[in-house]
Amino acid sequence: MTDITRLTAAEIADRLAAQEISSVEATQAHLDRIAAVDGDVHAFLHVDAEGALAAAREADERRSRGDHVGALTGVPIAVKDVVATQGQPTTAGSRMLEGWVPPYDATLVTRLRAAGMPILGKTNMDEFAMGSSTEHSAYGPSHNPWDLERTPGGSGGGSSAAVAAFEAPLAIGTDTGGSIRQPAAVTGTVGAKPTYGGVSRYGLIALASSLDQAGPCTRSVLDAALLHEVIGGHDPMDSTSIEAPVPPVVEAARRADVTGMRIGIVKEISGEGFQPGVQRRFEESVQLLVDRGAEVVEVSCPTFSQGLAAYYLILPSEASSNLAKFDAMRYGLRVGPQGVESPSAEQVMAASRDAGFGDEVKRRIILGTYALSSGYYDAYYGQAQKVRTLIARDFAAAFEKADVLVSPTAPTTAFRLGEKIDDPMAMYLNDIATIPANLAGVPGLSLPSGVADEDGLPTGFQVLAPATQDHLMYGVGAALEAALLEKWGGPVLAKAPELTAKETVR
Repeated sequence: MTDITRLTAAEIADRLAAQEISSVEATQAHLDRIAAVDGDVHAFLHVDAEGALAAAREADERRSRGDHVGALTGVPIAVKDVVATQGQPTTAGSRMLEGWVPPYDATLVTRLRAAGMPILGKTNMDEFAMGSSTEHSAYGPSHNPWDLERTPGGSGGGSSAAVAAFEAPLAIGTDTGGSIRQPAAVTGTVGAKPTYGGVSRYGLIALASSLDQAGPCTRSVLDAALLHEVIGGHDPMDSTSIEAPVPPVVEAARRADVTGMRIGIVKEISGEGFQPGVQRRFEESVQLLVDRGAEVVEVSCPTFSQGLAAYYLILPSEASSNLAKFDAMRYGLRVGPQGVESPSAEQVMAASRDAGFGDEVKRRIILGTYALSSGYYDAYYGQAQKVRTLIARDFAAAFEKADVLVSPTAPTTAFRLGEKIDDPMAMYLNDIATIPANLAGVPGLSLPSGVADEDGLPTGFQVLAPATQDHLMYGVGAALEAALLEKWGGPVLAKAPELTAKETVR
């Protein structure tokens, strides 16, 4: 019998429906896998074996009673540690929230539970979702299953690593500037950022409220669509939630047809500056779409080149505001300054924020506070918002010429842990291709396009669609995935080295 952990979520769902396996068996298989390899991968910060198995038993009972079940009922899932989960720790990868157990569930978690999906645990991440490698986690970095000395991306590297290491068939990530798509690219997995407002943000610990979006991390495009359908839809608890039904994402993924579609190659986010192996796999993938009946057009989005600068003013500004509540008076860690018998409130705040926040969080708070300060607001934050408007206009113009836009997801394959930790600008450049979608609020999908010739590591292919037209990116992604699977004879993860419980690098 095929190892359950090697099945896609859709395959597990089919076997559950046919009663060939039980949810308890599927969940236990993944818990066993976590126990065997997560000491090396460090994808999880918390594993809830008892809760997951209880949910699995309930899913099996629902099915045996003949109750209504959803497409993913009984399929286990991991959740990024920035999403509130009642009864399970939620730390956002920070010492500031160490030990916090939320008294409520995020809306998307409520929907996962309602769908009967056992939650395996919480995945590692860069602190408060600030980073591209998980090296800024207060609890140590995650490791890429392809090479344990390399990053699995960030900020949601724990979710991508869990899926790539077969520790979970599905995971939830959040994407503020590429934190679902970039980890997917460097781990050979699939990651989708829905349209802004397409999945509720209620219960997500906010980084940048106008940019954050939760979405699926999976091993196939269909799996991503199935999970998107579970967690998506309007939520009155979220003022930014779109009052519209979830687009027909599953139907599009199953149809996988690009006949007559116009595929736009964005001149500004491909070619020069991208690793040769990444660019080569991208060009081959575009040709596969042409072979399946798509038409390719080149589009220019001139202000995309300013996206990185605008993003790193808007995000720190919103982060500075959102993280101000962690002041030791209302929320978060509280410590007193050393050597002070009767400290003032200001001294306690300063000591607590210094102890609770890591270097990258402090860096971005300082930058954001400066950008919002009197005398500089118009010159920095105000100008960045104007650039954001121009980027949205570039997208609108490009979508008049093309149905979807495509590019490499990340400029390079996974870099070594420690390689860029002391060079923030080099780290920020990893998001150059993904950031524009967050600034404009449009949906984006990353799927594996192969492995680079130089290092044998995964490369990613990004598909961007107009806002609320998420089904278009799933249709194109599924068509490309089918063509690549036919070409390779199996998924790209089959090329990854096998992990064993004996490896130890942490």
